[in-house]
Amino acid sequence: MKGCIICIGNRFVQEDIAGLAVFAELEKIQPLPPQIELIEGGVAGLNLLPLLEQGGRVVFVDSVKGFGQPGEIILLDCRDGVPTDDAGHFDHGAGLAYLLAVLPRVCDGELPEEIVLVGLEGLCTEKSIKRAARLSLDIATHGLKDTG
Repeated sequence: MKGCIICIGNRFVQEDIAGLAVFAELEKIQPLPPQIELIEGGVAGLNLLPLLEQGGRVVFVDSVKGFGQPGEIILLDCRDGVPTDDAGHFDHGAGLAYLLAVLPRVCDGELPEEIVLVGLEGLCTEKSIKRAARLSLDIATHGLKDTG
């Protein structure tokens, strides 16, 4: 199955660089398996929609807040969206929650079979970035249920 790792975040905001740090770590792993596509999503928001219309498996990597203890890596199955306390406010800061809420309404292609968020809670260490990179690649390759 085709897999896509989309690392998102803002390199100008310290609390939001985890996804981009994982992207840099994954770039060091060359070559990646041929069925895996690595994308630096940055703050592209809705511009990422076409990448989610190709079926397969999608792994997002991003900073998270309020899901666990600082330094913890959390995994969320996101086929039904991302839990948020934004109460439907879809402004600039809505991010991934808004993207996933809009996806089924506007998808012109094939929806992903699996959507997973690898979230890094709090400021990241080199160790947590390396763990998140390995985990993201493993999930993109084998799926969430086969990740041990």
